Amino acid sequence: MGIRIYKPTSAGRRNSSVNDYAELTTSKPEKSLCKRIKKNGGRNHHGVTTARFRGGGARRIYRIIDFKRNKDGVPAKVATVEYDPNRNCFISLLHYADGEKRYILAPMGIKTGDRIESGASCEPKIGNAMPLSAIPAGLEVHNIEMTAGQGGKMVRGAGNAARIAAKEGDWVTVILPSGEMRMVRKECRATIGRLSNPDHQNVRIGKAGRKRHMGRRPHVRGCAMNPVAHPMGGGEGHRSGGRDPCSPTGVLAKGGKTRNPRNPTNKRIIRRRKNKRQGQLTL
Repeated sequence: MGIRIYKPTSAGRRNSSVNDYAELTTSKPEKSLCKRIKKNGGRNHHGVTTARFRGGGARRIYRIIDFKRNKDGVPAKVATVEYDPNRNCFISLLHYADGEKRYILAPMGIKTGDRIESGASCEPKIGNAMPLSAIPAGLEVHNIEMTAGQGGKMVRGAGNAARIAAKEGDWVTVILPSGEMRMVRKECRATIGRLSNPDHQNVRIGKAGRKRHMGRRPHVRGCAMNPVAHPMGGGEGHRSGGRDPCSPTGVLAKGGKTRNPRNPTNKRIIRRRKNKRQGQLTL
């Protein structure tokens, strides 16, 4: 796989690039695992905008993904590797031996015809889902559960992987891609391997029209608005805002902590994720 760059026939072409999708094997999804999703344009059930700068975009069909990987003891064959418009990594369609079909997040290196399964007794190879207690230390994993049986919540982005650092008692220490080190119960499941499509971060959008296709409308600076529309608006000439950066409702935008201090999982964090200026932990 790689990045394709077009001839610079225009300014948008010159500054944009696309994924060549060389790994994909089909362009048609499994109909039985698809459903329509209704767009709301960033508005709640009262019609009030709660998320700004959203709307429009190409129509999407949601693929139902098996994040739990709880079909133990039944081997499956990888039928396809597909594109999913709802996430940045690829997905794979599994055909189980009993006839059931499920979508999973495709790990890097998976190919059609591969055999994978889930459960504590399966072999620790790429694509297999196992409890953390059964995965050897040092292996890369993704789609990690925070509560056993809940389904994978952590490490689901393209090209990402976490690493199992240590095991002690009922807890397993995992190093996340952000550099955060946290403890997870040993019963929680994870899938072995690094997620596919690592070149996603190297794709350049290039023009505003591609963002509109993604459902993103123009993002307007607060200091460019009128005082009636934003606390940082108004003023004569060019101004930096005249106050600390904030949202239209006055919530400070920089330096404030947004994480709930009463989050019950806070006590399981051994080391916070590193500041971007300090660099991230190398896995």
